[in-house]
Amino acid sequence: MPYHPRHRRIVIEPEWRPGSHYTSASLPPGCRAWLLDDGSLTGRLIDLGRGALGVERLYQGWQVPLASERRLLALAPRHVALVREVVLRLGGDAVVFARSVFPIASLTGSLAHLRRLQNRSLGAILFQHPGMRRSPFELALIGGDSDYLPAALRQEEAAWGRRSRFEISGRGLLVSEVFLRAFTPWPAVLPVHRSQRGKVNAAILRSTQ
Repeated sequence: MPYHPRHRRIVIEPEWRPGSHYTSASLPPGCRAWLLDDGSLTGRLIDLGRGALGVERLYQGWQVPLASERRLLALAPRHVALVREVVLRLGGDAVVFARSVFPIASLTGSLAHLRRLQNRSLGAILFQHPGMRRSPFELALIGGDSDYLPAALRQEEAAWGRRSRFEISGRGLLVSEVFLRAFTPWPAVLPVHRSQRGKVNAAILRSTQ
């Protein structure tokens, strides 16, 4: 699937809700362990040992973020940001679709290199920053035919998605991840000891609402 810098219009956003709103009945333990884990998703996928992990960039360009994305990032209605969409492939299978939103102000100084990620993992870079914080997750069960997903990644089944705001040195960016049909290790148990964890801070969200 080659990279093509064409703008993709999303008409209907997923219904994102705070992770705390989901009960054990609506979010089974296996799903919860993955969706609400604040460690590096990239690192955890590599640790599975189920084949090489690849990052394939599908889109990158400047556009006005979606309404809820602007709210979480405290952006003005017509503020333009850099939007990047990738698919994570594990052993060749597309397992996660990720959408990242970088406000212009967040792409300066030590974070300026985020403009040039190409096919590198964003998560692997974010978790190298010792002062990085992230907001509590918002979750959504997204229809497989939702236009939030690129056409080539749509599927018959609904897919769980999550998103959170990252903050590094006072600069914010938003990362959303949708777990696709080929993502099968839901029942996996989290290791007891893990490194590269995010510092979850609810104040990050409160300051933008």
